Amino acid sequence: MDGTIALFLIQDGLTNGAIYALMAVALVLVFAVTRVILIPQGEFVTFGGLSLAALEMGRVPGSVWVLVALAAGAMVMELISARYDLSVRRVGGILARTVLPAGVIAAAVVLLAPLQLGPAVSILLSAALVIPMGPYLYRIAFQPLARASVLVLLIAAVGAHLALTGLGLVFFGAEGYRTAPLIDASVGIGPLFVSAQALLVLAATVALLVLLSLFFSRTLTGKALRASAINQRGARIVGISTSLSGRIAFAMAAAIGVVSAVLIAPLTTLYYDSGFLIGLKGFVAAIIGGLSAYVPAVGAAFALGILESFSSFWASAFKEVIVFMSILPILLWRSLKTPPHEDEEE
Repeated sequence: MDGTIALFLIQDGLTNGAIYALMAVALVLVFAVTRVILIPQGEFVTFGGLSLAALEMGRVPGSVWVLVALAAGAMVMELISARYDLSVRRVGGILARTVLPAGVIAAAVVLLAPLQLGPAVSILLSAALVIPMGPYLYRIAFQPLARASVLVLLIAAVGAHLALTGLGLVFFGAEGYRTAPLIDASVGIGPLFVSAQALLVLAATVALLVLLSLFFSRTLTGKALRASAINQRGARIVGISTSLSGRIAFAMAAAIGVVSAVLIAPLTTLYYDSGFLIGLKGFVAAIIGGLSAYVPAVGAAFALGILESFSSFWASAFKEVIVFMSILPILLWRSLKTPPHEDEEE
């Protein structure tokens, strides 16, 4: 291996690591606020990328029907919760909060998709479809289990992942798609010719991480989420709704998934189940980073991307094995360093 090859591998590793960093940040965010290890995070990426590809071709994306199904499920859960105090006004409020927004978004997408109004509109429509899936998913699968153990929440997350993967296969099919690059150019950096799309991935990742940092440090909503992450009981005492915090966290995770999809869909072909592997590598980075701090998770994600890139050069057949085995020494070291303790009762 010479220096030029090493630079190419580092470039690829940084590009992949940027996406894993976004996944890791989303996982840390959701876990900190809700104690949910969000296994379905990759599905937000898949649905966002496949929706964008369908809109570029002038088709109605299958995520329209996924959104409608999730909205109907959220409506049912709300009606069950309010079953002892149902009135016309309350039922109307439940419909306005659940089914109505999804219906408006679905109708807008169905009407606008055949017009092919350009990449900006397609991205906005994809975001409008996928971001509400986060709060709906939280309402259906996790809010009823808010006080359950982390293990129960993990089992629910696995079930949600399997359900969303099945819906993806039903509504998107088994065929893969790739979107057009947002910037179709390349930049010469020494011996390297770096695609503008790869530079956009890095720039957008850094910008999003900075915005998230400002959000948590400067806004009232961000501080409320931090309070919920630090102490849910204390947050409830001072009037912070932990269920609302959970919905906001899931919406932010879905938004991060859409951003990731827009960035990587031009670089790789996405299938209905592609998100699982992407999300799993983000999970590995989050675990290496401690699943509680953003900066270590981001650093671990970039390191993981570079490890994956060099592994694909030296031992491509064992690339995934090497990447996922990298978590074992970290877990062993932490198990020896940290004594066992009981989960905090909420």
